[in-house]
Amino acid sequence: MNRIFPLLLSIAFLAACGPSDDASEATPADDAAVESTAEKAPEPMPAPEPPERMADEEASAAEDDRLGSILAAQPEAIRARYDQRHPRETLEFFGIEPGMTVVEALPGGGWYSRILIPYLGEEGRLVGANYALDMYPNFPFADDEFMTEMRQWPTTFPTMAEEWCETDCAEVETFWMGELPEDMEGAADAVLFVRVLHNLARFQNENVGPYLDLALADAHAVLKPGGTFGVVQHSIPDSAPDDWARGDRGYLKPSWVVSRVEDAGFELVARSDVNANPADQPGDGDIVWRLPPSLATSEEGSDERAEYEAIGESNRMTLKFRKVERDPMQD
Repeated sequence: MNRIFPLLLSIAFLAACGPSDDASEATPADDAAVESTAEKAPEPMPAPEPPERMADEEASAAEDDRLGSILAAQPEAIRARYDQRHPRETLEFFGIEPGMTVVEALPGGGWYSRILIPYLGEEGRLVGANYALDMYPNFPFADDEFMTEMRQWPTTFPTMAEEWCETDCAEVETFWMGELPEDMEGAADAVLFVRVLHNLARFQNENVGPYLDLALADAHAVLKPGGTFGVVQHSIPDSAPDDWARGDRGYLKPSWVVSRVEDAGFELVARSDVNANPADQPGDGDIVWRLPPSLATSEEGSDERAEYEAIGESNRMTLKFRKVERDPMQD
């Protein structure tokens, strides 16, 4: 288990959450209309709610706040980023509900998985989709030891996930992007790509392999008709130079993302500013990992680091797409 944590943390680095009651004035009453208290019939007591109805209402209220309860129960390290990653608002925007089958791309150290597994519940399923195994050697940290451990990820990730939920837990499965099992086709209600697309774009742009195309094709194939494809991605303005938004700096342009996803068989149905951060204004040479939580380019205690900490986490686009059935005649 000690060797799994460095592995998962390395992957996670890439992806580098009433008025006051004033008393009313009394109105004088006509003396002739005033009834004595003794003559006034007592008000009938309301009938008590049937116990079964009260139980149903309590269960409904608890179910309505299921996500809130799960969020509140997370470790401090997870909760500390709620104001940056906005998990409740993000999952609600994508329409994620208990009982769904959800594919989470690049689950890494499990930041979202820890929330999703208990939230989806025992009738739900969480499927982790990792980058293609042969894409990892393109990263500078992927030495022989890392690759040996990564090959075990399909079994080590579900094992880790067992520690994140005790009761009423979703089933956990895995697959490599580009290798979607046939029995998973058309099975998912939603696919979530949270801080995932930049590396797929980066290496495809460098002609290393068709990683982006294969990942989007899997996202389309695994979804049910009309299923949701949710994207949260480090965002740079469309007016920025193209070489600032190739993925190697972590940022992509919204127009580029929308175009590529629509080409893969989806339609854009909604945008949200829930993960926007206008304070993140990258300039020439800036990478997204200069910001929290990575803070990879500055020394602890330096003025530069204080500046990045004040900015907060990255400016992110949040896009909701719907799967559109392909016309075989157009393929």
